[in-house]
Amino acid sequence: MSLTTSPEMVVKNRFLGFLIWHSIPSTATFLFFKTFFISTIISTTTTSTSSRSRNPLLSYAPSLISILTFFTFHLSQLLFSASLSLISSPYPHRPAYPFELILGLVRFFLISDSSASVSAEFRTRAKVSLSFVLFVSACAVSGFVGLVSLCWVKASGFDGEWLISKVGIIGFVLGLLYGSFYVYKHRWVLEFPIIQRPPFFSFKMGLPSAITRALKLSGMTYLFSAVLGAILSGRFKSQGTMRKFIAEQIIFCIGSFAVFLCWELSHHLHRVLHTKRFTFAPPKGSAAAETNPSEHLLAALEESNPSSLLQYLAYLDLCMVCENNVDSWRRAAFFEETGETYKRVIAVCLRPLEKLASKLAEGLESSVDKNSQLSKQLRSPTDSRLESKYCEPLNNFQLCAWCARTVASLTACSHREDRFGVAQLSGSNAAVISALLSCLLAVETFMGKKTNIQSPSHLMGPAAIKWATLSTRRIDSAVGKKRGGPLHSKAYAIADVLRTSIYQVVSAFHDDMLNSAKAGLLEKDWVISGKPLFGSRELLMQKLRLFLDFRAS
Repeated sequence: MSLTTSPEMVVKNRFLGFLIWHSIPSTATFLFFKTFFISTIISTTTTSTSSRSRNPLLSYAPSLISILTFFTFHLSQLLFSASLSLISSPYPHRPAYPFELILGLVRFFLISDSSASVSAEFRTRAKVSLSFVLFVSACAVSGFVGLVSLCWVKASGFDGEWLISKVGIIGFVLGLLYGSFYVYKHRWVLEFPIIQRPPFFSFKMGLPSAITRALKLSGMTYLFSAVLGAILSGRFKSQGTMRKFIAEQIIFCIGSFAVFLCWELSHHLHRVLHTKRFTFAPPKGSAAAETNPSEHLLAALEESNPSSLLQYLAYLDLCMVCENNVDSWRRAAFFEETGETYKRVIAVCLRPLEKLASKLAEGLESSVDKNSQLSKQLRSPTDSRLESKYCEPLNNFQLCAWCARTVASLTACSHREDRFGVAQLSGSNAAVISALLSCLLAVETFMGKKTNIQSPSHLMGPAAIKWATLSTRRIDSAVGKKRGGPLHSKAYAIADVLRTSIYQVVSAFHDDMLNSAKAGLLEKDWVISGKPLFGSRELLMQKLRLFLDFRAS
């Protein structure tokens, strides 16, 4: 899809499209379960005698009630879908805990300068917490209205008291539990697929998992209902026969499964539509495509809010342009004669990587300062747990991975596509290699790997044979205890992407780098002259030589 509207309207259009498309599976689910299951059960349970034959005006009552329940069910699903879009984000924001909210409110009301008393970070976390509370509340209301609408029957023996006192309350509780579980498991975080498929096929692939999860949730809900029915057996079973009680349980089980299925399908459809690639480029052949085809993409990258969905979509589009040959005309526009476009692209991609390296370096240095002199001698600096604010960039794995792959692919492509030499003349190649190496060293240090500078004699064996140093593979035993944590897995994944990106650049420029090394110009051509974000220039050169020898792991 090409850009025909402003970038700000991209997310809004996707939200409106999601609200329209989600009504299709909701309607199909309601009609299928209401017509073929619940109505059949009611018809076999109730007697054929009815007072409607004596009053013709009541013959329209079932159809009017069915239409009313149909609209109320759709309203409940619309409430869930709207609240889902309220909390969804590609970045896992940290909410404010209740104690922090209380302290923030006290500080806000007691201190005269309220704007200075509450930081911007606290306001952001408070908004996230408020959105979570609203989402859980919306799930509870949606469960109450949706389950009552689906289980509503107009038959003898099935009164409104059964709907409100049992089905409605249990629907409210299951919505409350579902919303809490949804927030706790971070299912609101938008995870972009590795392979971009058409929306229909992506939605079809998620149907089995949605049905399976809905079955599990409805089974647990039925057990909860059975326990509640056993506790209140005297109240409910005395109102009818055993046949009616069994019909009530079957209706409730089918209704809860249908509600859970609609929620799971809405969740999956929301993820499919919001993580689909969007092309930030004018239509091919237009005047804008001939003059400046990269302006829309750069505007979305530079002017969008950090960690917003619009920014993630722009980085995804940039990564696919640089890695694939489908939009080669857009990639060729990066290497224009002035070099300004290429420098802007490299700058916006290095920004998240530089933030990752600087935050980890700051956290590692602070952990060393907090330890005593004796503890420095006995254990590694990474043995102490870093503060959460220093580890936040690790949660932004998807964006860092796209940026590393983008700069590596663009640098590798410049070897054969850069006709004007803007990548080398602007110093972008050295900036890219230095940033990737600094990030890799910072992540490896966080994981517990030794990064000390080794002397050349240590790396050389008899007959001038180079031996792989074991210290680069050594992982402290104390750090190994943290391997099961989520931060270690993300650090391991980021390190793998960084190594692959560096090897991609080294493979493209391997002969040039070897010639520079023989001439003594490797450090000048491929490492920045200033201080790196992490480590030293000597450490970066040692790491780069390991990649040149294909021994970095």
